[in-house]
Amino acid sequence: MTAQLPPWLKEENAKTNTYVLALYCQPGAKKTEVQGEHDGRLKIRLAAPPVEGKANDALILWLSKTLNIPRSAIELMAGDLSRMKRVKISGIQLQVITESLQA
Repeated sequence: MTAQLPPWLKEENAKTNTYVLALYCQPGAKKTEVQGEHDGRLKIRLAAPPVEGKANDALILWLSKTLNIPRSAIELMAGDLSRMKRVKISGIQLQVITESLQA
Protein backbone atom coordinates (compact mmCIF):
# COMPACT_ATOMS: atom_id res chain seq x y z
CA MET A 1 0.00 0.00 0.00
CA THR A 2 1.31 3.46 -0.82
CA ALA A 3 0.19 6.57 1.02
CA GLN A 4 -1.86 6.90 4.19
CA LEU A 5 -5.54 6.57 3.29
CA PRO A 6 -8.09 9.05 4.62
CA PRO A 7 -10.30 7.57 7.38
CA TRP A 8 -13.30 7.36 5.03
CA LEU A 9 -11.48 5.20 2.45
CA LYS A 10 -10.52 1.53 2.82
CA GLU A 11 -8.70 -0.65 0.31
CA GLU A 12 -10.55 -3.91 -0.27
CA ASN A 13 -8.51 -5.45 -3.09
CA ALA A 14 -5.33 -3.87 -4.48
CA LYS A 15 -5.18 -6.14 -7.54
CA THR A 16 -8.63 -5.11 -8.78
CA ASN A 17 -8.40 -1.51 -7.50
CA THR A 18 -11.45 -1.99 -5.30
CA TYR A 19 -12.13 0.42 -2.44
CA VAL A 20 -14.88 1.01 0.10
CA LEU A 21 -16.03 4.55 0.89
CA ALA A 22 -17.58 5.38 4.26
CA LEU A 23 -20.02 8.21 3.54
CA TYR A 24 -22.35 10.47 5.48
CA CYS A 25 -25.01 11.69 3.05
CA GLN A 26 -27.24 14.69 3.60
CA PRO A 27 -30.18 14.61 1.15
CA GLY A 28 -32.28 17.63 0.22
CA ALA A 29 -29.37 20.05 -0.30
CA LYS A 30 -29.38 22.82 -2.90
CA LYS A 31 -26.67 21.06 -4.91
CA THR A 32 -24.69 17.82 -4.76
CA GLU A 33 -21.18 18.36 -3.42
CA VAL A 34 -18.50 17.09 -1.06
CA GLN A 35 -18.73 18.88 2.29
CA GLY A 36 -15.59 17.48 3.99
CA GLU A 37 -15.23 14.90 6.76
CA HIS A 38 -17.87 14.06 9.38
CA ASP A 39 -17.01 11.56 12.15
CA GLY A 40 -14.51 9.66 10.01
CA ARG A 41 -16.79 9.61 6.97
CA LEU A 42 -16.81 11.71 3.83
CA LYS A 43 -19.82 14.03 3.98
CA ILE A 44 -21.70 14.46 0.72
CA ARG A 45 -24.65 16.80 0.33
CA LEU A 46 -27.20 15.46 -2.17
CA ALA A 47 -29.68 17.58 -4.10
CA ALA A 48 -32.13 14.67 -4.31
CA PRO A 49 -34.80 14.10 -1.64
CA PRO A 50 -34.67 11.00 0.59
CA VAL A 51 -37.78 9.52 -1.03
CA GLU A 52 -38.12 6.11 -2.72
CA GLY A 53 -34.36 5.67 -3.16
CA LYS A 54 -33.91 8.90 -5.14
CA ALA A 55 -31.02 10.05 -2.93
CA ASN A 56 -29.25 6.69 -3.31
CA ASP A 57 -29.68 6.82 -7.09
CA ALA A 58 -28.40 10.40 -7.14
CA LEU A 59 -25.38 9.40 -5.05
CA ILE A 60 -24.42 6.57 -7.42
CA LEU A 61 -24.91 8.77 -10.48
CA TRP A 62 -22.86 11.61 -8.93
CA LEU A 63 -20.03 9.24 -7.93
CA SER A 64 -20.05 7.76 -11.44
CA LYS A 65 -19.70 11.19 -13.06
CA THR A 66 -17.24 12.57 -10.50
CA LEU A 67 -14.93 9.54 -10.61
CA ASN A 68 -15.49 8.92 -14.34
CA ILE A 69 -16.41 5.25 -13.86
CA PRO A 70 -19.49 3.31 -14.99
CA ARG A 71 -22.42 3.01 -12.60
CA SER A 72 -21.93 -0.75 -12.69
CA ALA A 73 -18.58 -0.27 -10.89
CA ILE A 74 -20.38 1.25 -7.88
CA GLU A 75 -22.26 -0.81 -5.30
CA LEU A 76 -24.18 0.43 -2.26
CA MET A 77 -23.09 -2.12 0.36
CA ALA A 78 -24.82 -0.72 3.44
CA GLY A 79 -27.01 2.20 4.47
CA ASP A 80 -29.86 1.93 1.99
CA LEU A 81 -32.20 3.73 4.41
CA SER A 82 -29.56 5.60 6.42
CA ARG A 83 -27.44 8.71 6.02
CA MET A 84 -24.39 6.60 6.88
CA LYS A 85 -23.51 4.52 3.84
CA ARG A 86 -20.77 2.18 2.66
CA VAL A 87 -20.12 2.17 -1.06
CA LYS A 88 -17.80 -0.18 -2.95
CA ILE A 89 -16.11 1.15 -6.07
CA SER A 90 -14.07 -0.98 -8.47
CA GLY A 91 -11.57 -0.43 -11.25
CA ILE A 92 -10.24 2.96 -10.22
CA GLN A 93 -6.86 4.24 -9.11
CA LEU A 94 -6.47 5.47 -5.53
CA GLN A 95 -5.13 8.84 -6.68
CA VAL A 96 -8.25 9.47 -8.78
CA ILE A 97 -10.48 8.84 -5.77
CA THR A 98 -8.59 11.11 -3.40
CA GLU A 99 -8.19 13.94 -5.93
CA SER A 100 -11.79 13.78 -7.20
CA LEU A 101 -13.42 13.71 -3.76
CA GLN A 102 -11.58 16.62 -2.15
CA ALA A 103 -13.81 19.07 -0.29
